[in-house]
Amino acid sequence: MQHAPQVCQLTLTDYRSFPTLDLPVASRMVALCGPNGAGKTNILEALSLLSPGRGLRRAALGECARIGGSGGFAVSVMLGAGEGSTQLGTGLIRGEIGRKARINREPVGSASAFADYIRVLWLTPAMDGLFNGPPGERRRFLDRLVLALDSRHGARVTALERALSGRNRLLEAPYPDQAWLDACERELSEVAVAVAAARCEAVAKLNTLIASHRDLASAFPWAEVNLQGELEEALGSLPALEVEDNYFHILRQSRSRDAAAGRTLRGPHASDLAVSHGPKQVEAARASTGEQKALLTGLVIAHARLVAETSGMAPLLLLDEIAAHFDPLRRRALFDELADLGAQVWMTGADPAHFADLMDHAIVLQVEAGTVRQR
Repeated sequence: MQHAPQVCQLTLTDYRSFPTLDLPVASRMVALCGPNGAGKTNILEALSLLSPGRGLRRAALGECARIGGSGGFAVSVMLGAGEGSTQLGTGLIRGEIGRKARINREPVGSASAFADYIRVLWLTPAMDGLFNGPPGERRRFLDRLVLALDSRHGARVTALERALSGRNRLLEAPYPDQAWLDACERELSEVAVAVAAARCEAVAKLNTLIASHRDLASAFPWAEVNLQGELEEALGSLPALEVEDNYFHILRQSRSRDAAAGRTLRGPHASDLAVSHGPKQVEAARASTGEQKALLTGLVIAHARLVAETSGMAPLLLLDEIAAHFDPLRRRALFDELADLGAQVWMTGADPAHFADLMDHAIVLQVEAGTVRQR
């Protein structure tokens, strides 16, 4: 049976524009309205810290602390109500490195532990250029997709970055130690294949789910998603251990060229996520701006369905300025899709009229100057 966690209480202390906020929530659909700069996205960002990483803005922790505040911040939510409730908390203590995480007020190693209780997905205006932007942005999107399915993936990506940095430093030396390089490249090949394999598995599952939900009449066209990468393609026909060995030999043979370039040129850090508009059979980058927005929204909704199916837990979905660029028909279709997910959804928008179709099914909150009140 699918579980659907619901944030019933959100508490913020010295977070961005909020000195304090104690917000009870009694709905699975939450719309935050208010003028630009009022703090709507700050609330979504705070909720995004219930997942590993730096949140939906990818901001440094210190930037999340309120100017003129204590120098730190705290975010706390209560999932559910009554005896079955769970409290999750995270924050930064002034003068300390890294953010803290607590479950029912007991310290845990990191926010990765929250994955047993909640999964968090988001869509922001900054992602609108995903299909036309640099490959690095699509890799980041892909790795967040994988992370929502497998909380260990963040550690894999961090290990890959660390191994790449270590190899690059060794190659900077005039006469690098060959034994050290061999050891570093062996470690790099293992973690690189682990990252590539996790990406392949997640994309295969996503494509399977998308295929099972295709609907030509949908306002949100289905996407065809493929990985473009040397290791990812090799894993389609070879065992992982053989791909590791092959990549290890590629690294050894590429030392001179990589040293001249100042970086490792081949590997999953150079892979790309290729997305196509399914009904039109064209690359997403060649679709119109409106089609790209609808395609990306449909992709995020498909991902949410996949998270629910694989984890047994409907995700918390954060949608920043989601309704502003859709016409009324597509907005209604979006709200129907979101209701069908069974997840708790937090949305923002400057114009309350964009949420008129939700008034009977959602709580609509007005955000102004560090305060939140029900409309």
